[in-house]
Amino acid sequence: MATTPFPSLAGQILRDWRKRRRFSQLDLASEADVSTRHLSFIESGRSAASRDMLMRLAEHLAIPLRDRNSLLLAGGYAPLHLEQSLDSSDMAAAREAVESVLAGHMPFPALAVDRHWNLVAANPAISRLLDGVAARLLTPPVNVLRLSLDPEGLAPRIINLNEWRHHLFAQLRREIDASADPMLCALLAELIALPAPLSRSMLKSASRIAIPLMLHDPQSNINLSLLSTTTVFGTATDLTLAELTLECFYPTDDLTRRALIEFATGL
Repeated sequence: MATTPFPSLAGQILRDWRKRRRFSQLDLASEADVSTRHLSFIESGRSAASRDMLMRLAEHLAIPLRDRNSLLLAGGYAPLHLEQSLDSSDMAAAREAVESVLAGHMPFPALAVDRHWNLVAANPAISRLLDGVAARLLTPPVNVLRLSLDPEGLAPRIINLNEWRHHLFAQLRREIDASADPMLCALLAELIALPAPLSRSMLKSASRIAIPLMLHDPQSNINLSLLSTTTVFGTATDLTLAELTLECFYPTDDLTRRALIEFATGL
């Protein structure tokens, strides 16, 4: 069992995450098959947890991998999860998988983002959707949420902007609840402060199965209706890969399908 000059730091981190997950000590102890007394001692710093114990508790608390590394460091152990560039040789298989998904989704738009919604990669179909967007929003790192809601971005062209804003804010709040990421908190505050439409009401339809992105294309004067799906690498242990999300858009009607196919022929 390792010791550390700050024996209560790992315990404090565990306690913070337990409270965030709304677990009592009894709940977590039962889930992790550890005595409530031992868990209490770990949290208070009266006992130093083993590496395996920290990882067991982190698993049951669904602590993000990046924060598990911080927990291990606080407990006096080396981090477990590496963070490699997607361009590194060790990530070749993952990079090929991402590229395959994006390319295979043509002629429909698809992109990959990191944990802060910064653009990592996109297929050519995305470029048509970004027509007319201010250059400052396309300067790396490109944040796709800022790009969507900024008045100089896609916002003026999003027909159901109120509804789409509500959807994005709800999704971002769920991610903040799960990760406690301060950068996501700052991003949410920034996006909420952006000008909101005054006259566009929430579009409602009992027949819809999901909230579409309804986007006007100025070149063709066509209103596109797109359904978004997300994919993550569920078994990833590398931080870069674990925090990568692929978002693919599908047409919800024949008009959008035909338009996207036609757009792709000009790329």
